[in-house]
Amino acid sequence: MKPIRWSSHALQNLEDREIDRLEADKTLNAPDRTIPGRPPRNILVRRYFDTNLQREMAICLLLEETDTDKIVVTLYKTSQFKKYLEGTEK
Repeated sequence: MKPIRWSSHALQNLEDREIDRLEADKTLNAPDRTIPGRPPRNILVRRYFDTNLQREMAICLLLEETDTDKIVVTLYKTSQFKKYLEGTEK
């Protein structure tokens, strides 16, 4: 298994967007959906309950895979389930 690195941008987004690192790690390990992006990137998406907002949200994590590792480029949260999780079970 390739090691996972976090870009400084992604780490800053954790703080700026008030995303729990544990929830982001869960998305990395068990996404509800993987959406192909521009190669070599994919968007990993997972539904979760945001304790700050007190509502269900989705984490979208942009992951780039190289020959040697996987890099978390950026991440954000959204309430647009239909756009990111259409066709998956709740």
